Amino acid sequence: MNIRSALLIVIFGLVAFGINVTAQKLWTLEECIDYAFENNIEIKQSVLSVNAANKDLLQSKYDLAPSLNATTSHSFGWGRSFDESANLYANKNTQQSYFSIVSQVTLFNGLQLINNVRQMQFDHLSEKYASDKIRNDMSLNVAASYLQILFNIELVKNAQRQVDISKEQIDRTTKQVEAGAVARGSLYDIVAQNAGEEANLVSAKNNVMLAYLDLMQLLDLESNAEFDIEKPILDIEGTPTLLPAEMIYNKSVTLMPEIKSAEYKVESAQRSLSIVKGQRSPRLYATGSYGTNFSDQLMQSYVPNQPGYDEMISFGDQFKENRNGTLSLGLQIPIFNGYQVSTNIKKSQIYFESVNLTLASEKLRLRKNIEAAYADAIAAFQTYISRQKSVEAFTESFKYTQEKFNVGMVNSTDYNVVKIQLANAESDLASSKFDYIFKTKILDFYLGRSLSLSDIASIKDK
Repeated sequence: MNIRSALLIVIFGLVAFGINVTAQKLWTLEECIDYAFENNIEIKQSVLSVNAANKDLLQSKYDLAPSLNATTSHSFGWGRSFDESANLYANKNTQQSYFSIVSQVTLFNGLQLINNVRQMQFDHLSEKYASDKIRNDMSLNVAASYLQILFNIELVKNAQRQVDISKEQIDRTTKQVEAGAVARGSLYDIVAQNAGEEANLVSAKNNVMLAYLDLMQLLDLESNAEFDIEKPILDIEGTPTLLPAEMIYNKSVTLMPEIKSAEYKVESAQRSLSIVKGQRSPRLYATGSYGTNFSDQLMQSYVPNQPGYDEMISFGDQFKENRNGTLSLGLQIPIFNGYQVSTNIKKSQIYFESVNLTLASEKLRLRKNIEAAYADAIAAFQTYISRQKSVEAFTESFKYTQEKFNVGMVNSTDYNVVKIQLANAESDLASSKFDYIFKTKILDFYLGRSLSLSDIASIKDK
């Protein structure tokens, strides 16, 4: 190999290494959750709903201000009309213009406007916490998908370990068959067992790809995008120190956004009821107007009582001289409107009772979920301990059986049975471990803690 070829190989290797390093961006659980918060379409839609509610709140405050409107009109007339300058009717063409500014303010209407502002405030807060609920659900779904990947990867490692053991055993048994120490049928049994384990390994790897796809779809990433997650080694050490379910609930009920959202819906319904009750109240309002007008029939005489010496008063003069203003107070008293107010009050009372039931239902659902998660966590830990002991026992049993098989004291069928039992025990142990981890993370979530694996992660497996 010449120097040029060697250099090309080194350069190619460095480039390939650089590409590999670039592609090795590993996403932590926290990064996945943050990305989902920023890019998930459902979360974005919920943020738009919060913004819309905020605009409604702003408009309710603007409704407290007086209205101010300007009006102008210009009219043309012909035929018989009244000549203001001569105080006579005459047939002629006429033009008139009107200008006015009108303002109106509600002084009192049963506090409907004030209650409307408060209702919009509660609606805005309810939408905000409803958006937070969507974010919480997304974080739990992302965590579940993330742990599912780690679980499936562990199953792949278990399946690969079984394949490797079988291959070693095939090599050893082949030598024993050639030496005449073991019947050839035992080799065939182990080869058949290895073929099944190879199929299990392919299935396990396929499950990993599907788990990755599920997480990428949650994050709205394209399936062909470069994506990989950080793979910490998760250890369960010691007995769990979980708070009682009642304490978790008492803390969670003050934090969970679905409870907050339901509580503000109750407040909003209360204000809505106050608004419709206010419709029974008289409305006191003030109106002010200021305007002027112009007419081409208004004349001024330069020579009194001499026809032909009259001239139309100019637009500017009329605009100044015809100015006028008014200020009035009005009182509108509701007497009978087809029982609309009474019907609206009854409907608002029904809605108020409905949202109170919704709040009670949300609290009950939260309590049940926490109690179930607490019981599941305790059961998952106990299951994990039992399966850990089972794996230890089956491991020793397999070692013992393998030693006996190698010297011909156990046939291939018994060997494969013990090997399958060990594989199943290892899979069950992985399942119970990740089930326990997820259940404890749910309890942390109900306590308002961020979802993270850093507290149980040790060495990171790249």
